[in-house]
Amino acid sequence: MRARIGLIAIVWVACATLPAQTSQSETAIRQVLDQQVQAWNRHDLEGFMAGYWKSPELTFFSGGTVTRGWQPTLDRYRQRYQSVGTEMGTLEFTDINVEMLGPAAAFVRGRFHLKMASGKDSSGIFTLIFRKLPAGWRIVHDHTSS
Repeated sequence: MRARIGLIAIVWVACATLPAQTSQSETAIRQVLDQQVQAWNRHDLEGFMAGYWKSPELTFFSGGTVTRGWQPTLDRYRQRYQSVGTEMGTLEFTDINVEMLGPAAAFVRGRFHLKMASGKDSSGIFTLIFRKLPAGWRIVHDHTSS
């Protein structure tokens, strides 16, 4: 009987702390996204990329193209937003929905809007997979669609 009561107490403590951990994790994930927006709007692509897993295994899907790896993803962003004749614009994320998949993984959906000085604004939706890594919460997969 004592073992059963002990097990019930352990399960209760684990369940009671889960919402607090989920809330902390969701807050941390939202901070990563906020930091990305701030970095983008400073025209700091490396700061923006700090929200991504710095690994050759990072995946980024957009416009029918698959980009694998942190450096190729940074290079893609540089080509599209910092090469001659391009602009970064002002980034905004909205309708963010964070769904925890466990203590170290999350599924994030939202919308982006890039306001361009040229008037050629861009907007769309994204789906992100976050993992809690030693460096903190990082995007390990990004699927963005305009």
